[in-house]
Amino acid sequence: MIDEAATARLRAWLLAHVEGLADDGDLAVEVVSGGASNLTLGVTLGDRRLVVRRPPIGHFLPTAHDMGREHRVYDALRHTPVPVPDALGLCEDESVIGAPFYVMARLDGIVPHGPDDLAGAGPDTNAATAAGYVRILGDIHAVDVDRVGLGGLAKREGYLERQVARWTDQWVRSKEVDSPEIDALSVRLQRGMPRQEETTLVHGDYRLGNVMLDAADTGRVVAVFDWEMATLGDPRSDLGYALLWWGSGDRPIAHPSQAVADLPGFPTGPELVDRYAARTGRDCDGVAWYVALAAFKLAVIGEGQRARLRRTGGDTAAPQSAQPLAAWALANLPAT
Repeated sequence: MIDEAATARLRAWLLAHVEGLADDGDLAVEVVSGGASNLTLGVTLGDRRLVVRRPPIGHFLPTAHDMGREHRVYDALRHTPVPVPDALGLCEDESVIGAPFYVMARLDGIVPHGPDDLAGAGPDTNAATAAGYVRILGDIHAVDVDRVGLGGLAKREGYLERQVARWTDQWVRSKEVDSPEIDALSVRLQRGMPRQEETTLVHGDYRLGNVMLDAADTGRVVAVFDWEMATLGDPRSDLGYALLWWGSGDRPIAHPSQAVADLPGFPTGPELVDRYAARTGRDCDGVAWYVALAAFKLAVIGEGQRARLRRTGGDTAAPQSAQPLAAWALANLPAT
């Protein structure tokens, strides 16, 4: 993932740009996660443990992996109630490791990528996890974007129109075979689009698999990660996305983390919506449209990732014309 020469260049860059690093021994690099999303590298120099994030190999969807944007969001949220790791530096010089990257503090805890990660937690602890999860979603949407310097992150109007247009365009760019389900979902989303009543910071990928929990008390959320999709938009889009990933019993499985919400103590999807509405005072009656938007987005992202893997030799499977997630969303989208 990073060769010896790039490791040496990275070490020199970190020593020059990250405060408090000691020139003490070799730089150790490990892959924490990667492939589909931005690559996360764990870096150790002396007694300091850091995280380096860079785009995935072979990415091609426009604006999907903007390192400067994600670093900017982390830095802006540092002094808000939203828990995030400290942003420590941004490098836009691709000659260092072959791509732009940013550096942040490394935190310890549990990211619940599947129900086994919370095997030792009881219902009361899981209920506390869910409560914190909802509270933080409300905190994200309560951030004063002008005060923290994110007021210019994106346009404030027309978010929903841009989302449908963007992901429709991404679908056209990435598809290798036609999918009637995705095409039909794009049309239905355009026809039934609700009015955007307010603009807030939105995470864009808010799900249990993108939060870290305290290993000693998984009822406490330590941090929210993966802000690469963050923008200004309709806060209910985050709620719809969270709902898409909440449970595994009645929908196609996109990732094992969906099953975390099936564990005892976690509220149902409708209960999650009620708790968010009670905390924020927002009308969430039309959330089904936002869930369908999330499914559309995820189906297109998935096709883009598969196309990238095929282009880089990582996936030899033939592209599939059937899209079960899009078909599920169409079946659950209210008629217009």
